[in-house]
This record gives sequence, C-alpha cells and structure tokens, in this order.
Amino acid sequence: MLATGADPSAGLPSGPEWAFEVKWDGVRALADTTRGTLRLLSRTERDITVAYPELASLASVQGAVLDGEVVAMSGGVPSFEALAERMHVRDPARAERLAHELPVSYLVFDVLSLYGVDVTRRSFDERRATLERITLPPPAQLSPVYDDGDELWQVTREHGLEGVVAKRRASVYQPGRRSRDWVKAAHRTTRTALVAGWRPPTAGAGVIGAVLLAAPDEEGRLRYLGRAGSGIAGPLERQLAHLLGPLRQAASPLDDAVPPVDARGTVWCDPVVGVDVAYLHRTAAGRLRHPVVRGVRDDTGIDPWEDL
Repeated sequence: MLATGADPSAGLPSGPEWAFEVKWDGVRALADTTRGTLRLLSRTERDITVAYPELASLASVQGAVLDGEVVAMSGGVPSFEALAERMHVRDPARAERLAHELPVSYLVFDVLSLYGVDVTRRSFDERRATLERITLPPPAQLSPVYDDGDELWQVTREHGLEGVVAKRRASVYQPGRRSRDWVKAAHRTTRTALVAGWRPPTAGAGVIGAVLLAAPDEEGRLRYLGRAGSGIAGPLERQLAHLLGPLRQAASPLDDAVPPVDARGTVWCDPVVGVDVAYLHRTAAGRLRHPVVRGVRDDTGIDPWEDL
C-alpha cells in the first residue's frame, strides 16, 4: 500500500480519524515468514534477504507478513545515503561484513498476516493493535504512532527526519494501491528518476560527472527532469559507471527536447537505471531544482506522481 502526497496548499489531514507516523528515510520491505523461513521483499517483490543478515531474527515471528522500513543511521537519524551501500549487496560474505560495519534496523508499521491469518481487511486501528501484541526481535522495532500531526511535523523538522505520514484509522490495507487513506508529506522532496544519459567530468578523474534525469509522464512519454552532478563521487560514481557503460545508445531516449547546454557532450543510454534524487522543488517547466543524487535504487518503480 502506497501513500499519496499531501496537497502543498492544505498540508496533512487532521482530526481524530487520523493517526500519524514518522516518514522514515530508508528502503520499504515486507518481512514474510509464511513459508517457515524469512524472506525480505522489496516493493518490486525482489528478494533482498541476503542483503540484511542482521534481520534474520524476524524468522521468530511465525506465519507473518510485516510491512516496514529498513533504515541505517548516520548522525543519529536515518540516512538513505548511509543505506545505499547495503541495498545492492548479493554476496553473503560481504553482506555479513557490512552488517557489522553499518548495521540496519527494521521499523515495522503494519501487519498483513499473522499466524497465517490475513488481516488486510481489518481497520488500521485493529491491525495496529495486533502489531503491538507481537514481540519483535531486535534489531526490529515498532514504528511509533502519534495523535497530533502538527506537533509531529515540527518535531521531525527539528530533528532532521524526512517527514510525516497520516493514516486513516478506519482504512483497510490495500496492497499495491496508492491510496488517499495514507497521506505523506516530506520536509525535503525526493523521488526516483531514470538516467537517460551522462556527462563526463569537466575536470579530474572518473567517468561520470553528471547524469541526465527523466521520468515517464501520465501518458507514458519519457520527460526530461534536468541534469544532476551533485552527489556523484567515490563508490556511487564507480557504481554508475559500471551500470551505465553497457547501456550506451546513439540517440536520446527522451520524448521531449533537452536544452543544448545539457545535451552537449552527453552520452545517451537506455533509461533503465533508477536513482534516488533529492531536490528543492520543480520549476514551471517540470525541471528539478538543485537535484542531488543520493544513490542507485532498484527497489521501486518510477511513478509519474511520486513527488506530487
């Protein structure tokens, strides 16, 4: 179940029919033990269990499907940048080493099944009561719920957290749907974008100095979002070079024109690699203002309404 972005002019909903949670800056994952062993599944239903061996203790929660966020801490707050090194690990030995160097937690905020019983048609309040009766093994923990959305909004801003999600207390769990029963608002805007091409560095070593970002619109046409160079350095630059190099193509894959200043010197590529991008806002032309690439991600699709 996915949240809908809050109307910028109205903000988060309010009233006793709503509950409020912190919007965690991590990777969404389902923890499924219905087959007797633990499977961690991404939003795209990809098995990511091997990447997070420290979460193996969740197997003790029997016959369950839990919904939550895998988070890594940096400076006392969850950080997607800190988690980026963990997300794509497929080698068990490397995953074990990173689990000691950069451990993650699993913040659980919903339950879809328990002891083999489907609870998705129960209300949020009923599911929450069920969730609170479960003994979660460390490093899993329950994501807190609050009654005052305005106060939580201020506290999350002061503590550098990503934002707030409001959830209608009477709502059922709607798998795979983006629903107005969950409404999210972030202190900073982030989204997933596709890489349509890259520019070499203007100075210094390396292969990639900036990437050209794109996303499909509501009619499926690939639209240009802008050029981003901030954040591309070190391991991320090497990862992008490894992923994008084999995807070169002769012409732009975009369905709209790219400004000459951005197109000049660009190496175009098949737009299949997704990156997580933070930015200030979108311009009237649809461009991202001051975009910063935070990491490569393959745990989510590209949603044209993601940042609205």
